[in-house]
Amino acid sequence: MINRNEILETNRMIDDMNLDVRTITMGISLLDCADADVDKFNEKIYNKITTYAKDLVKVGDELAKKYGVPVVNKRISITPIAIAAAGCKTDSYVSIAQTLDRAAKEVGVNFIGGFSALVHKGYTQSDRKLIASIPEAMAVTDRVCSSVNIGTSRNGINMDAVKEMGEVILKTAEMTKDAECIGCAKLVVFCNAVEDNPFMAGAFHGVGEADCAINVGVSGPGVVKKALEEVRGADFETLCEMVKRTAFKITRVGQMIAREASEILNVPFGIIDLSLAPTPAVGDSIAEIFQEMGLAEPGAPGTTAALALLNDNVKKGGVMASSYVGGLSGAFIPVSEDHGMIEAAEKGALTLEKLEAMTCVCSVGLDMIAIPGDTPASTISGIIADEAAIGMVNNKTTAVRLIPVIGRKEGGHVEFGGLLGHAPIMHVNRYSCEDFIARGGRIPAPIHSFKN
Repeated sequence: MINRNEILETNRMIDDMNLDVRTITMGISLLDCADADVDKFNEKIYNKITTYAKDLVKVGDELAKKYGVPVVNKRISITPIAIAAAGCKTDSYVSIAQTLDRAAKEVGVNFIGGFSALVHKGYTQSDRKLIASIPEAMAVTDRVCSSVNIGTSRNGINMDAVKEMGEVILKTAEMTKDAECIGCAKLVVFCNAVEDNPFMAGAFHGVGEADCAINVGVSGPGVVKKALEEVRGADFETLCEMVKRTAFKITRVGQMIAREASEILNVPFGIIDLSLAPTPAVGDSIAEIFQEMGLAEPGAPGTTAALALLNDNVKKGGVMASSYVGGLSGAFIPVSEDHGMIEAAEKGALTLEKLEAMTCVCSVGLDMIAIPGDTPASTISGIIADEAAIGMVNNKTTAVRLIPVIGRKEGGHVEFGGLLGHAPIMHVNRYSCEDFIARGGRIPAPIHSFKN
């Protein structure tokens, strides 16, 4: 059993190495809120969310105080709205997004995820309404996050949706250009999205989940970096063993917080997501881990191998510490949220193409990358297609969260603030893929996906 003594052993990790519980995320099913009248649907989802999550923030704060472990974010994930609202007789889901925003503010969470659609094999009418609503919904809300799953290893890639999402991202940027195009920071396009992800912007509560569940995301890049200092110059077997041992300790912290939050809130415990999610703070960086491994900069030859090693051993250590490790679990490489990645991009050591190669082995994909505002929608779609292909063929989750910064050129800079950080505007290949994207239809799944 996990006990208080185990947490006390981690004091140095918390005080000196930026260990934190990055998020407690309450997943809530909205399937029982279905109603043909959109106003009644809005009333039902508001009441359910504010009832179930009314104590979430308070409990998170109390546990942080009790154990001295920072619980940075308290969040909510919900059933994908394209599913929950499918029976609503309305042409737009913007009012639903506004209701979700009101509910999030009422209970005090910083984000609510699930303004989402799953269109990897085709569209329903509800999917079409939701996707069409995304730009305005992101513009008129503060805490609502949106995601669209456009491919899976089993079903292939919906290229019609890929084309449309390039246009949606650009339109979202236009509609939020007075706020540094921040709407795009709340929008992610997935291949192989998972149902129990506690991290934004891609969190949603899958239809296979319980009516309500508590999922916890733990993060500790600084802890891993500090641990690797103890084996500086050692061989790779020693390095891997140190990453596994450190990941085990970090996961145990999350396991205890998750179990206790579950008991207090009387909500089933779901999963621990052990993802090394960086912040803009020095000492809380994936890039610093690479440098400790022996790379001069992220993006140097060997970076993909280093990331593969890190990701695999984080997972191995995590699964030994908890029976319910899930979500994305591994290493995130968001550019704007990691000071070392930002510096490497500014120096030219880290390019979009190298980041794409790294996504073959990271937890998610191309994350929080600012690009020139005049990038064509078809080029954005091409980047999404490339990333989805990596996920589909390798049977892993991949995602794209790009921010076309309207009115800015390559070499400029954009400031998002808070955990979203800041980012250089990166170079994008200017050769056209418009005719390729315009083909439409669906790219079939690879033959190795056909397993029963």
